[in-house]
Amino acid sequence: MSEQARKTAEALEYLTGFGNEHSSEAVPGALPPGRNSPQRAPLGLYAEQLSGSAFTEPRNHNRRSWLYRIRPSAAHPPFARIDNGALRSAPFTEAPADPNRLRWNPLPDPAPGTDFLAGLWTLGGNGDTTQRSGMAIHLYSANASMTDRVFSDSDGELLIVPERGGMLLRTELGLLSAGPGEVALIPRGVRFRVELLDDDARGYVCENYGRPFELPDLGPIGANGLAAARDFRAPVAAYEDVERPTEVINKFCGNLWAATYDHSPLDVVAWYGTHTPYVYDLRRFNVLGSISYDHPDPSIFTVLTSPSDTPGLAGVDFVVFAPRWLVGEDTFRPPYFHRNVMSEYMGLIEGAYDAKAEGFVPGGGSLHNMMSAHGPDRETFDRASAAELKPQKIDDGLAFMFETRWPITATTQAAGADHLQRGYDDVWQGLQRHFRA
Repeated sequence: MSEQARKTAEALEYLTGFGNEHSSEAVPGALPPGRNSPQRAPLGLYAEQLSGSAFTEPRNHNRRSWLYRIRPSAAHPPFARIDNGALRSAPFTEAPADPNRLRWNPLPDPAPGTDFLAGLWTLGGNGDTTQRSGMAIHLYSANASMTDRVFSDSDGELLIVPERGGMLLRTELGLLSAGPGEVALIPRGVRFRVELLDDDARGYVCENYGRPFELPDLGPIGANGLAAARDFRAPVAAYEDVERPTEVINKFCGNLWAATYDHSPLDVVAWYGTHTPYVYDLRRFNVLGSISYDHPDPSIFTVLTSPSDTPGLAGVDFVVFAPRWLVGEDTFRPPYFHRNVMSEYMGLIEGAYDAKAEGFVPGGGSLHNMMSAHGPDRETFDRASAAELKPQKIDDGLAFMFETRWPITATTQAAGADHLQRGYDDVWQGLQRHFRA
């Protein structure tokens, strides 16, 4: 653990508002007034645009930021292929997609000296990185900070969900801190470094190849509810003026490439725009639910969505099952038995999940591909069917889901992992026949 990193994280200030056009300068006067690319940028800086969308996409979908940096990104040597480690990318063709329900224990502890990047381990995914469609699910387990190296992902944006241990994310646009109960969103192409705030760190990553995440429309819910834009925090400008070798690793079309710069590329002194990282506290999610009977579909727990070309059909949704009250009358309160055209990967950040009494633990996860039948286990069903239906507070767990329009194909390393739970189907054994004609 870096004590300096922890002190830095505790002192951070942020800009607020998801999708806002933010602006920030670490040195007064670094942002040029009234224009993007003057003949001579202030303070001898270089002006550079980072585009996360095509120039001509509609204004409300357009993502770009102007960066004012000590050296332009173009000043670097050639990149060369390096080993991908346990990182995999779409298309996932190592094995056929599996209709069986799968569940994993947490990743085993890594070897000493494993940083965030080296600790990434791919469970599976769908789509195609070269077509900018689909998603991948990764887990990470690390016990060291990234030192003199940074990472960027040309294939997609990264939604990082810490389960154990905090992290300080040093990005081109500034610094973010995220720990269990929070998520960090790193846009496509933004360079960053992860420094640990604790002895080790573990969690989940959704790599979204498709349209950038956005807040879902609220429809009949109205103007308020779910995740509030104001609760998303963006970094203020903070730069590194470091003249020493730095390894820069880029994920491009599924493979890792590296080049050694003679300086840190995290040298943006000022910036403004909409292509920016965020951190969000899941405890601020405004949970909605029924106050009469039944409970609505889990889509009401959507924090962020990556839309597809079909309205309402997401490339990937990020859903959180946060603390909430259950008050439905004559209602089976845990999640109902279900077969879904969407595919669901569920993870657990803390506590217990109300549909699984055993076996689903923090750091672990379950995969229910499209149309695979799932729901509460026998013990949960028996307990909920007999429970007294008084108001009940669910406050001992924090679970989430990556839900996607396409089947998730597991990697061979995930399908054969030692921490894959054999006999997961057994949790539904013993569901007795109660039919009476």
